[in-house]
Amino acid sequence: MQLQDRVALITGAGSGIGKAAAVLMAKEGAKVAALSRTEEELEETVREVEACGGEGMVVAADVSKPEEMEAAVRRVVDRWGRLDVVFANAGVNGVWAPIEELEVDEWEKTIAINLTGTFLTLKYAVPHLKRGGGGSVIVNASVNGTRVFSNSGATAYASSKAGQVAMTKMLALELARAGVRVNVICPGAIDTEIDENTERRGLDGIGVPQEFPEGPHPLRRKPGSSQEVAQLVLFLASDASRHITGTEVWIDGGESLLGLKG
Repeated sequence: MQLQDRVALITGAGSGIGKAAAVLMAKEGAKVAALSRTEEELEETVREVEACGGEGMVVAADVSKPEEMEAAVRRVVDRWGRLDVVFANAGVNGVWAPIEELEVDEWEKTIAINLTGTFLTLKYAVPHLKRGGGGSVIVNASVNGTRVFSNSGATAYASSKAGQVAMTKMLALELARAGVRVNVICPGAIDTEIDENTERRGLDGIGVPQEFPEGPHPLRRKPGSSQEVAQLVLFLASDASRHITGTEVWIDGGESLLGLKG
């Protein structure tokens, strides 16, 4: 059990990568606080956590709201008395549109959830990690804004993801003396529902044509799975990665090395 008796807070835990990470961490002995805005999805996640012998709790909160996140973290610590792992996973693709067509409120919503949401999650969780003598923080960013800039119209999304990487590096140094490690993962195309919730408009004619090389190529495969990303999250949460901090890890099958869209 790599996470025996540790307490993990996972945001965006109702589906996709967050849900897969919650179940895998529970199998490895962690008590899991599953957080998102949708209580029904969280209840299903916790049922799966309990079905594999783990202990979980539903924490309904909006990561972009300070008062909700402060209360959410307090609930977790009140129940289990500690906090050891934080997976800041909640995020949206938001609206992808040419910059002159992207509305200010659309920009602000994406930044609020992806970047401010990460800040608020860590702001209220870090004091408890410090009190416990250390811990591990994993932030879920993207190939977009780090290696890939060819998803036309994704200005708000890519900016929020680049900001998460910078935040990770800043906090890795700031929290080193407290024994808190901070790392960031950058997935490429993964089989989650996030793409279905993306609004695209006005993008015809502004994109850069891309395709895989002709002939057999080791990168030509289906998108990665949430379970594969969860395995990386588990590694970074566990003592197996104890010498890793302030590092971004791309998990994209190598697609971003070719500049392909994530």
